[in-house]
Amino acid sequence: MATGHLGTNANNSLVSLVISGAMAVADIATIANNIRDDEINGRPIYPGAFSSMGLLYVPNRGILKCLPGDIVAYDATTGWPILVSDIAIASGPWHTS
Repeated sequence: MATGHLGTNANNSLVSLVISGAMAVADIATIANNIRDDEINGRPIYPGAFSSMGLLYVPNRGILKCLPGDIVAYDATTGWPILVSDIAIASGPWHTS
């Protein structure tokens, strides 16, 4: 097995939210309502897929705890959730708008 590189096809293909103590309920709902299961066809909505407590449920994989400054996002095409740490945001090729 060999390592490779990962990127996105378009800089605007991810819908994201910065984790903070002041996240709007509507923003949390937008993320939670768009997370999809890659093993089920269609667009199932996972209640609690993302919560104001910073817990991100990755379908069929488990739960991740988001910390302040982290970015939680989903791919607008597939609905797949993505978590990027605040350190990776600050020092990597990622950017938010």
